[in-house]
Amino acid sequence: MLAAGAERLLPQAREIQDEELRKFCSRVSKLLQQEDLGPDAADALRRLFLIVSATKYNRKLEKTCVDLLQTTLCLPTCPEQLQLLCAAILREMSPCDSLSLSCDHIQNTRQLSLVASVLLAQGDRKQEVRNVGLRVFQVLESRQPEGPSLRPLLPILSKVTSLAPGTLHKDQTNLLNKRLVDWLRYASVQQGLAHSSGGFFSTPRARQPGPVTEVDGAVATDFFTVLSTGQHFTEDQWLNVQAFSMLRAWLLHSSPEGAGTPDTDDKSELEGSALSVLSAAASTSRLLRPQERLREKAFEYCQRLIEQSNRRALRRADADLQKACLVEAVLVLDVLCRQDPSFLYRTLSCLKALRERLCGDPAGVRALLPLAQLFLNHGEAVAVDSEAVCQHLFTRTPSELFHSPTLAFEFLQFCQDNLPVLGRNLGVLKLSFPNLFKFLAWNSPPLTSEFVALLPSLVDGSTAVEMLHALLDLPCLTAALDLQLRSSPAASERPLWDASLRIPSCLEAFRDPQFQGLFQHLLRAKASGTSERLAPLHQLLQPMASCARVVQCAEAVPTLLRVFFSAVTQFTDKALANQLALLLLERSDSLYQVPGYEASVHRLLSSQFLGLCTRHPSLVVEQAKGLLDFVGGASSLRSGASMLTSVVWAIGEYLSVCWDRRCTVEQINKFFEALEALLFEATQSRPSAAFPRCPPQVITALMTTLTKLASRSQDLIPRVSLFLSKMRTLALSPATGSVRREEDAAIRMRATELLNLLKMPSVAQFVLTPSVDMSEPRYHRDTNTALPLALRTVSRLVEKEAGLLPG
Repeated sequence: MLAAGAERLLPQAREIQDEELRKFCSRVSKLLQQEDLGPDAADALRRLFLIVSATKYNRKLEKTCVDLLQTTLCLPTCPEQLQLLCAAILREMSPCDSLSLSCDHIQNTRQLSLVASVLLAQGDRKQEVRNVGLRVFQVLESRQPEGPSLRPLLPILSKVTSLAPGTLHKDQTNLLNKRLVDWLRYASVQQGLAHSSGGFFSTPRARQPGPVTEVDGAVATDFFTVLSTGQHFTEDQWLNVQAFSMLRAWLLHSSPEGAGTPDTDDKSELEGSALSVLSAAASTSRLLRPQERLREKAFEYCQRLIEQSNRRALRRADADLQKACLVEAVLVLDVLCRQDPSFLYRTLSCLKALRERLCGDPAGVRALLPLAQLFLNHGEAVAVDSEAVCQHLFTRTPSELFHSPTLAFEFLQFCQDNLPVLGRNLGVLKLSFPNLFKFLAWNSPPLTSEFVALLPSLVDGSTAVEMLHALLDLPCLTAALDLQLRSSPAASERPLWDASLRIPSCLEAFRDPQFQGLFQHLLRAKASGTSERLAPLHQLLQPMASCARVVQCAEAVPTLLRVFFSAVTQFTDKALANQLALLLLERSDSLYQVPGYEASVHRLLSSQFLGLCTRHPSLVVEQAKGLLDFVGGASSLRSGASMLTSVVWAIGEYLSVCWDRRCTVEQINKFFEALEALLFEATQSRPSAAFPRCPPQVITALMTTLTKLASRSQDLIPRVSLFLSKMRTLALSPATGSVRREEDAAIRMRATELLNLLKMPSVAQFVLTPSVDMSEPRYHRDTNTALPLALRTVSRLVEKEAGLLPG
């Protein structure tokens, strides 16, 4: 209901004209000038916020209204709700030249955070980031224990740190380090006081706070963390939670990798000597500098979180929080180990135990990603083999959790970020591409760009053919994954699919032992080095071809195929080119029949086939049998006009001794007979719904190729001349519709041109079978070169002296 209301209000807000907005701003200004800012003012501010945020371009408000919004924001007695709305409107208008806000004299921390958020949204044109940072640190330094809460300032502090880390002085950095240590390590372990209603029966005994507890209900015996539970929390406990949320970003900004670490000699001693590690761990925190002390306390905090994450949570929300905190704890440990290698040795046994626990717990797979990242970063330093973690990630995780969009995105980001450091595990990643494609098949719209970036690193000469099959079968994989989920036992979290789709026949086929082998091949986890013809599955899964998820996946395939061929071009040799060419011919009539999928794929495959032939012209002779089977097959005319046209053109262009000395007259004659039969079938068969009229580009390509072959085997010239004469006569027959008449005219013109060339066989051979040098531009641009001269000569002889020509 709320969504429906928003859908009605958003178009209205976008359509408001400037004059209406000016009148509404006048009304808002009048309401903000009243002494009592009541519900009417709040409602008007909500509407104004909707108007300024509903469009992607900035709305211009009257200066009076903007000034009143700033005044209301800085008014100490203004209700918090109105201040929030004023700040939100001013942020949406950023950058704003008429802004006059300043945070120099604001004492209230909540109001300071709102004003600071508006100033930071302006950019840094007037050093707003530096000024906000200075004011926040002034409040942080002067704040007394009984003073106002610092909780609203921590998000602003984190934002300032990320926007301009270089603006902080050493004293400010040390101050925040000390405060973070206090918040992280020394928060109260007693629950906060409940807000008393002040009733007659309220007693001091009833309001006494108890100790905080663990997620499993046990009383906490160690310091407070974000995973400690209770009914109410104190101020310093809330600061503890916020401090942990900004800890990793602060560690990265305040001390980049390598800064503050021991000298080279000391570092090598730390990495090589267990005794020095133990002595470093035993050093008292009081002797450490503020930054080192913060690292020490952050390390202790993360160790405690890892211990707490192993407890059995009583509530579902606490279990989810455990997983999130475990991920963050491992990420913080990774930062600490990069900044100080001694932490790596101190936490190694804990991390190994965590790895064993996570590998056996499917619910903890999100924490396994940062743990694998840590082992990849530091595995060599401590002789830890990261292969086991990578094997588990690449083989099991996509198969079991492909339907989790968040995990899918994080997994692909992990793969992209770690390509340089995967080392020998890169082979594991490449062989696991069928598993990775499950993420893509189920989440193709949002993950297509990630796969475009990752795909070139996955393909090599050993997997190219199998990967091309997998890409072409990607929509079929989507349908199979849908069936796999529908067939799995009921779980607490089932992914959403099209419930309106009733496919009992597909489910029966998925469970049928007769088709288990094909489904297992389609759903395999690793590259098998083999390919299976999945045409039976295409027919079985046809009822699912219109499913929205399948259609979306099919729309992404052409983009991925372009990336694939662009990567393969870099290392394709003659043998691989022959394999890919045959695969393209084979798969052109073996695609999953998704609406619009076949036509878009045919266009791309045809252009890639021509590209292969251009780079490796000899494959036409080497793959003569496959090409003959393709043009002579009953399905060649149904395999798409673009694909057939490209194949026919490649035969006419490269079936010549100019390109391959192995080309023989017998081969030319065989191709001529196959193409002649194909042209006869295309022109003589009666069009129907199953077999529509053959496109004119196919017919003209066939006529041209037949003429080229006849010029290379001149015994064929009478046959092709007769056929071209018939084609010219056929194109003169009455046609209905302007489009049909234009197509027939194009066919008649091409037949006439080819007939004229064949009347001079030597010139025809010269024009239709040029030497390899003829590909150079000068043969086509220079009017004094042989080719233009020959064409002009033929034209003049045919037009003016037709009586002297033979025939």
